[in-house]
Amino acid sequence: MDQRYDSAYVFGAVCPARDTGAALLLPRANTEAMQLHLTEIEKTVTAGAHAVLLMDNAGWHKTKKLNWPKNISPLFIPPASPELNPTENIWQYMRQTWLSNRVFKDYDAIVSAGCDAWNKLLDEAGRIASIATREWVTAVNAFAS
Repeated sequence: MDQRYDSAYVFGAVCPARDTGAALLLPRANTEAMQLHLTEIEKTVTAGAHAVLLMDNAGWHKTKKLNWPKNISPLFIPPASPELNPTENIWQYMRQTWLSNRVFKDYDAIVSAGCDAWNKLLDEAGRIASIATREWVTAVNAFAS
C-alpha cells in the first residue's frame, strides 16, 4: 500500500449575503498563511463595509503577530464547535462534490483540483448563500439596521 501523501490547505472565507468568497490554497497552515488570507479577504470586502470573520481557536488565528486589516474583525467560536462556522459546511460540500474518492498524481494536481473546486463553487449562483446563510446572522443584521 502506498502511504505517501501531500496536502494543501484551503484558506477560505465566504459572504453569504453577497454569495461570494475569497480563498487561497497554500502549502502550510501557519501565521504567514493566515496573514496572506487576511490580505486576500481585505481586497474582497465591499468598499465601506466591515467583515466579521468567524474562526476557531487555532494558534495561527489568534497570534498577536497578525496584522488585522481595518475592515475585518475576528469572532472566535467556542472550542470544539465547528458546527457554528458555516464555512465548515462549504468544505464538506466541496469534498463531497468535487474532491472525495480521488487519488492525485502530485502536489500540483492537488492544488489544481482545489482551485478548480473553489472556482466551481463560486460559479454556482446561490450555492454559497444556500450553504452558509444562518438565520441568527440575518436577524442580527436586521436588528442593527
